[in-house]
Amino acid sequence: MTHAVGIDVGGTFTDLAAIAADGVVRTRKVLSTPDDQSRGVAAALDAFGAAPGEIRRVAHGTTVVTNLLLERRGARVVLCATAGATDLLELRRQERASLYDLSVGHPTPLVASDDVIAVRERREPDGVRLALTDDEITRVVAEAAARDPQVIVVALLHAYADGAHETRLARALAAALPNAELVCAHEVLPEIREYERTATAVAEGYARPAVARYLARLGQTVGERGHPAPSVMTSGGGMRTADEAARAAASLALSGPAGGVVGAAAVLRAAGFDRALTIDIGGTSADAGLILDGEPLVESGGDVAGVPIALPRVLVDTVSAGGGSIGWIDDGGALRVGPRSAGAAPGPAAFGRGGTLPTVTDANLVLSRIAPHPMSGGVSLDADASRRAVATLAERLDVTAERTAQAMLNIADAEMARALRRVSVDRGVDPRSCVLMAFGGGGPLHACALADLIGTRRVLVPPHAGVLSALGLAMAPERREAATSVMERADRLDTARVAALATGLAARVEGAVRAWTARTRYVGQGYELDIACAPGDDGAVIAARFAERHRARYGFVLDRPAEVVAMRHIASSHAEPVTFSRHGAPTWDDRARVDDGSPCSAVVAGDAVITLPDATLFVASGWTARALATGGWLLERGAGEDGQ
Repeated sequence: MTHAVGIDVGGTFTDLAAIAADGVVRTRKVLSTPDDQSRGVAAALDAFGAAPGEIRRVAHGTTVVTNLLLERRGARVVLCATAGATDLLELRRQERASLYDLSVGHPTPLVASDDVIAVRERREPDGVRLALTDDEITRVVAEAAARDPQVIVVALLHAYADGAHETRLARALAAALPNAELVCAHEVLPEIREYERTATAVAEGYARPAVARYLARLGQTVGERGHPAPSVMTSGGGMRTADEAARAAASLALSGPAGGVVGAAAVLRAAGFDRALTIDIGGTSADAGLILDGEPLVESGGDVAGVPIALPRVLVDTVSAGGGSIGWIDDGGALRVGPRSAGAAPGPAAFGRGGTLPTVTDANLVLSRIAPHPMSGGVSLDADASRRAVATLAERLDVTAERTAQAMLNIADAEMARALRRVSVDRGVDPRSCVLMAFGGGGPLHACALADLIGTRRVLVPPHAGVLSALGLAMAPERREAATSVMERADRLDTARVAALATGLAARVEGAVRAWTARTRYVGQGYELDIACAPGDDGAVIAARFAERHRARYGFVLDRPAEVVAMRHIASSHAEPVTFSRHGAPTWDDRARVDDGSPCSAVVAGDAVITLPDATLFVASGWTARALATGGWLLERGAGEDGQ
């Protein structure tokens, strides 16, 4: 029997989920290898033990791009920008990094100011004002060659409307500097807003060489075991082949977290819900997401590590609050948690791998919310080591270890609750109308506290909670995207024009399932909403949908025409089928245990600790957990003993 395999690399563990042809799921979890993520992937495949030919697909979620941006260790980039617009990356949007703290600055741009070359040319929205001459191209090529760049990014004004100048210059640069990677901004993001377009193209160039090296190494590792070449999850929630992903590095910035939300959406639908807030708590961070109408919310824009990347992405708000987040006391004597993490090496004190600093995992152990038991990766939890670590903070605070541990959890929970509110309240969604889906190794531990903080009364802990991101990767469809600039008023778009735009985009990508969105705003407005559209629609239909969405999101509409800024097309394959039932992979009645080691009943009232196959579930006082036929657990606030 062949399997579709998903492998998610986290800060502490690398998770594997394999879906067999009949929908049954098998999982593995090994310690991550931060120095080379491909080694952790290899270890996970070896732990799974499939022979050549038994895996039909390997899907991968990686943090390589995120780490490159955080650690600022990408390629040396030379940027060619229109003269007079060479300081875009420095000027940003002229907003403050912190409204009330004037000492806080934005992260340093990925391109040094000395590596920005001014190009004497200018295109305006209605045509060319200053032509790009052959002499100017020769001068720019000479300046670029003198800097010996690894990557050259060409980002010229208004190239979203016509990329001819960018293309001419890029061809000349490629001919003169064959060893340098070339990136044209209009190919990466053919949409308005010069700062975001330039920043996204620079991020693409900055990450592309390292991503290509990593994916080549990963492909070799997987191929040596007789398995097919891996595909890679994009920030938008779909898969691309490794070769395609290597040419679209910026689209991988949220590769791993996107897999979790995709998996959560599938479980949510199987459980009979259509709206959820998600919280994926790993070793180094927690990711909050939103699912509406059974599908992950996908938006354009946002930034990663202070770098704007204006590409579609599954909505995820990441905070530095995970199981490995370290507790510490600041100069003012206040207890803090994170952003530093113990990671996989040395890990929390409880892991017995040399860690001595108190972490969120240690705090949970001190409060007996995790039963000491053997874990994946050869880790055995040491409650005494956790108590010693937390006691070092408790002594400085002059309180008990238990009170310190509870305070650490309160701080981490408050940070995660703020992320959950940002992805919901900021978009006009009442958290109380959602079920909270908690997964990752730490999600079920913190679920009840987070639900209380945001006001929701139901929590869904999915089957395979500890490896749900890997499961989402395994089931995610292949997905390819194409986009084009439009910049036309909606009332001037007839059916033929919309159909021409839609079919033109569809011709550029292949897929069995197709969808289109129109990025729409009011004329003069500074932000857009993505509105579903299709061949056969006209501008009036798009404008009506936009007004409805605008009212739902912001509470009002304007008496002015709508404008379509751009159109985007998504072509996908069909998702892998998964069996969510007790007749598939082992579920609650097979391996779940309460804190005394005995098998679980179908209903458990709090306070209780339930040890799941790949995570731990804490049922708080006032909550009741009920095992579901699909696997996993439904927790309800104030439910009776019968779970109703």
